[in-house]
Amino acid sequence: MAQYDLLTLFADGGLMMYPLILCSLVALGVIIAKAWTLWAAHKGTNELLAEVEAAAREGRIDEAMDIAASTPGPTAAILMAGLKRIRQGTVRKGEVDQAVNTTGTIELGFLERGLVILATIANVAPLMGFLGTVAGMILAFDAIAKAGNVDPSLVAGGIKVALLTTAAGLVIAVPVNIGYNFFVTRIDTLIMDMEQGSQRILSMAWDFEKDGSLKVVEETRKVQPLPARRPKGAPSSPPPPAPSEASASDGGADAPGTA
Repeated sequence: MAQYDLLTLFADGGLMMYPLILCSLVALGVIIAKAWTLWAAHKGTNELLAEVEAAAREGRIDEAMDIAASTPGPTAAILMAGLKRIRQGTVRKGEVDQAVNTTGTIELGFLERGLVILATIANVAPLMGFLGTVAGMILAFDAIAKAGNVDPSLVAGGIKVALLTTAAGLVIAVPVNIGYNFFVTRIDTLIMDMEQGSQRILSMAWDFEKDGSLKVVEETRKVQPLPARRPKGAPSSPPPPAPSEASASDGGADAPGTA
């Protein structure tokens, strides 16, 4: 009985095995990078929230900012954005909230980076396998047509290609799909961490405003009046005379009187 190793299976699978192997390598790289990124982003979140809040409420804003700056992750970035505004002592109304929301949106986009690649590979890999199946069946029926009779040895090669590419596509798609769903769950957990960070920083800003250490000012905007619109068809007013012309006309009018 023939012993098939990976290289033999790869060779027997035909040309469609090359894009399938490429998809598997790309997916493996994204999964490793994403697992490391999400693990580092969630590490020590609870301790970070407690230390930053304790330092900020004791008036040590610079120390709280140093703690947030030395900790990677989206929660630390949100705390850093809020503490920068609180440190100024005077903020516009809604400035802290806006800064926190903007930072959260940016960090969420960073967390979701790479998920599109995994979703694409999970959907495309089985389709590539089915395409290899169709190609293998075409080869099998072409061999039957050329031979003129149904011989199992003639169609065995085409059927083997069909089965190998389908199996390879499913083997790639199943773990990639599992990894994608796992990362989505981890990102949901990080979103909850970001929400906690936002609530902590907004609560501190509210308390600082009440005790007078943070001044919130209203942003006033000057509204410029719109210029008066001339009715359609109305004659335009003539331009005022130039100073030289006005003086000349006044001199001409006074000349007879002086004479």
